[in-house]
Amino acid sequence: MTAPADTISHKTDKKNLLIYLEEQVKERTAALEASNRRLAASEKDLEERLKFETILAEISAHFVNLPAEHIDREITKTQRRVSELLNFDRSSLWQISDRDPEKLLLTHIHQPQGSRRPPRDMDARDFFPWSTGKIMKGEIIIVSRMEDLPPEARRDRESWSLYTTKSSLVFPLSTGGHIFGALSFAMVKEERTFQPSIVKRLRLVAELFASALARKNADSALREAAERLTLATNAAGAALWVIELDTHKVWTTEKTRELFQLDQDKEPRDEDFIRMIHPGDRRLFNQDLRRATLSGKELQSESRISLANDESRWILSRGRGYFKSNGKPDRLMGVSVDITERKKMELLLKEHIREIEHLKERLHKENIYLKGRINLLDEHSEIIGQSHAMRKVLAQVEQVAGTDSTALILGDTGTGKELLARAIHRLSNRKERPLVSINCASLPPTLIESELFGREKGAYTGALTKMVGRFEIANGSTLFLDEIGEIPLDIQSKLLRVLEEGKFERLGSTNTLHVDVRIIAATNRYIAKEVQEGSFRKDLFYRLNVFPIVIPPLRDRREDIPLMVWSFVREFQKRMGKTIEYISKQDMDALQSYSWPGNVRELRNVIERAMILSRDKTLAVHVPRSDSPQAPAISNLEETERHHIMGVLDRCGWRIGGEGGAADVLGLKRSTLYSKMNKLGINRKS
Repeated sequence: MTAPADTISHKTDKKNLLIYLEEQVKERTAALEASNRRLAASEKDLEERLKFETILAEISAHFVNLPAEHIDREITKTQRRVSELLNFDRSSLWQISDRDPEKLLLTHIHQPQGSRRPPRDMDARDFFPWSTGKIMKGEIIIVSRMEDLPPEARRDRESWSLYTTKSSLVFPLSTGGHIFGALSFAMVKEERTFQPSIVKRLRLVAELFASALARKNADSALREAAERLTLATNAAGAALWVIELDTHKVWTTEKTRELFQLDQDKEPRDEDFIRMIHPGDRRLFNQDLRRATLSGKELQSESRISLANDESRWILSRGRGYFKSNGKPDRLMGVSVDITERKKMELLLKEHIREIEHLKERLHKENIYLKGRINLLDEHSEIIGQSHAMRKVLAQVEQVAGTDSTALILGDTGTGKELLARAIHRLSNRKERPLVSINCASLPPTLIESELFGREKGAYTGALTKMVGRFEIANGSTLFLDEIGEIPLDIQSKLLRVLEEGKFERLGSTNTLHVDVRIIAATNRYIAKEVQEGSFRKDLFYRLNVFPIVIPPLRDRREDIPLMVWSFVREFQKRMGKTIEYISKQDMDALQSYSWPGNVRELRNVIERAMILSRDKTLAVHVPRSDSPQAPAISNLEETERHHIMGVLDRCGWRIGGEGGAADVLGLKRSTLYSKMNKLGINRKS
């Protein structure tokens, strides 16, 4: 019997419905189980987070009150606790080296027993250069698999492999925007994917460590600064103090109590300090103290303190006032030092200054004298001589050089009159222009006038051209008239006019020329005698003889001969290419004994001849014989002295005293010279 079709369809639908409901139950059951698992995971995560946050809060509170010297030890403990809590195998902390800012050194580490030990002073820049660069830029490094590292991190991968690191998290340590280290957590046993929640928690640990280390470093720096300050103040004997103006209490160092002899067991007050100030200085000290307190300006006060044994010591106190936010005085901070020894030295110094002032005038005169000698030697390097007579001549040169006065140089042939004239010109205000010289003895009398004053064309037979004279050439400069005694009488009047008015006419011209010329004249003749004989104009002689300078003959300054000899030797050495190192004492004595009638010129010629003849480094000098025609014999010392004094008297026109007189030239007192003249029978008639 066949069932109806609608019955069969109903049965099929019911079966399908059951299947569908069973599938729905399975799906709902699986979803419920997944939800339960998620809920369990969330509960576990929440539990771990709460546990972590509890530990972190505990650690944070512990670090806040932790002494700075215990921070390093607690960091290592915390690394272990966090690693165990979050299932990490290793934790490393790196810091920039105090000694070398280029190094990032490993300072703290927690790792399993039996792990490879890192080297001492391990530098992250050597082992992990790529990671160090990232950290110093403030980036967090997350490495779940070593294969994920970029090619440029090859050195980092090698180092992590060396220490069997599978995964790593690295955080920068910074404070105030300054990165000073890094904190890492690593997996050694297996790889690990780091969830954002883990990264967040470990970043909190890094921030905690950074704050603790910053406080430790600041505390260390403060302690070091305090120790340096203590060392410095102790070394300087400085006593530090702070006066609290509201309470009148004073903070002091041990040195302060010692300096002011304060009770070590009693807290000092400001009146204790003021009481120690010497009564004679107390009012001024109080004024200085009050001014610094009210104005905030620097306190600087020197005062005495009275000691128990009736002694006193000098104290220098320096400080500054500080104010509250409302502008009222708050405290006075400063330092005091014992300056007793300095005060004693000041008193001693004042005594020495008085002694120096007492000797000042004498030293001043000696200084002037020495400077004069140095200047003379420097300025007159061509003029050789350190004898008293030559120093006197050079001093006269110094006196007259700065003026425009006429100078008359008197001296025997060969004494160096032209050198002296050049020295006067070199020291004068006219030194920028060349010295113009003329030797009046080298020209015929007929040509002297045209040489001096010039001529017009056709002025005389043979005058084919116009010629400028020496006076025109020397305009604005100095004219040196050597051997002026050879100028004829008829030309002397024209020369006198130039000296007095600065005017003259060229030979053959009526036009008057004006010149500004300084005259230096020289002669080896006794012009004063020629004036008496009428061969030299008296008025011209007086005009020339404004400032006479007498150069002593070489025989009157024999002590200068060794200097001259060696000077000539050095001159001829360069010219002849020879080297002389020695002159025998016998030869030098002979040179000093000879009378040298030809003076310096004759000595120079003798040395030149000796240089030509010398074949080794010893100079063999052949001194002229005393009985030669050039050296008239003098029977004894008294006759020599008489001859010399008469020669000087003749050159000075028999003027005994005054500047340039015979006594002055000889370096004698006038009374001494008169006595010698009487003794030797010298008078004008003789």
